[in-house]
Amino acid sequence: MGNCLSGSDLSIDSNPSLFKRPSNSFSDQERSENSCRVSDGLKDAPIRSRLKVYSYAELRTATRNFKPDTILGKGGFGTVYKGYYWMDHQEKTDQSGSSRMIIIAIKKLNHDQTMQGLREWKCEVEFLGRLSHPNLVKLLGYCCQGNELLLVYEFMQRGSLENHLFRRNSVIVPLPWEIRVKIAIGAARGLAFLHSSNNQIIYRDFKASNILLDGDYNAKISDFGLAKFGPNEGDSHVTTRIMGTSGYAAPEYISTGHLYVKSDVYGFGVVLLEILTGLRVFDMERARGQQNLVDWARPYLKRRNKLRLILEDGLEVQCGMEVAFMAAKLVLQCLECEPQKRPSMEQVVLALEQLETFKEKRPKNVRIW
Repeated sequence: MGNCLSGSDLSIDSNPSLFKRPSNSFSDQERSENSCRVSDGLKDAPIRSRLKVYSYAELRTATRNFKPDTILGKGGFGTVYKGYYWMDHQEKTDQSGSSRMIIIAIKKLNHDQTMQGLREWKCEVEFLGRLSHPNLVKLLGYCCQGNELLLVYEFMQRGSLENHLFRRNSVIVPLPWEIRVKIAIGAARGLAFLHSSNNQIIYRDFKASNILLDGDYNAKISDFGLAKFGPNEGDSHVTTRIMGTSGYAAPEYISTGHLYVKSDVYGFGVVLLEILTGLRVFDMERARGQQNLVDWARPYLKRRNKLRLILEDGLEVQCGMEVAFMAAKLVLQCLECEPQKRPSMEQVVLALEQLETFKEKRPKNVRIW
């Protein structure tokens, strides 16, 4: 395919924001009618029996009328709120048989969303309503009432990997090496599961903000709004409109619109690079020539004596240069310009598991952070 595209080759902003989407929005009536059509398509699907259909009143109560202090985050789809929901006697109860409260995350579609937003809502329900895996976030149910579209998920106590890598404060401290590897393995297993399913599923938007962490730092992939079924038997790719997040999208997808299963592997390589360096894939505040992390870091990943220059402070001491260099080689394999040269996600999982168990002789009594 030739050389990989650099940040300057993209016909989008260099900031890591969503690719441009249609700007036409609906009136309340049009949006309500479209919402109903989306919901109607779910009525006979197997997901109806697996997911709870929440009323808008239930979710409004759970979030205290969607108060600002319950907001967990905002994205292209809408706003995510933290909610407290009381399960009644018909739902799961504790051993005493009484109702109990659970914490949930509620994603509320923006009212000014386009048809793309409605498609992403339905896509999320259809994929997560059918799929179940320890490394995929669990969709508990949804609400489609009038012109309101909401999704209800299990609550992930430690938020996103993005927060732990890039938004540190007195509460969020740098992740130790063992936790970083654990997170990478969990996310890789989630992608491997999608790729090995009966109808291969291409996730299409793998990035640090879509990797959520529970209380034990178990990683779960979230946000399936852009997920797509893989190619038919005999085909190598699907052709689709280019969507995703700048910096994480594979070069062949950006240049041709051809989406391969291994296009996800490229995105995983970018995230693994962020895990090693603690740096965002794009940062216009970095020095000239360093703003695109993949382009800047690639030469450093190839040589041990240069690798330590881009590792996040403290990681070399924790894992040792041998392990760090093994991780760097895996990053380079995932970032191969041609998709057929990249490893499968199953191979990535095996490589990461070897990293996790590899023991290197390191100095004793070395303080870490």
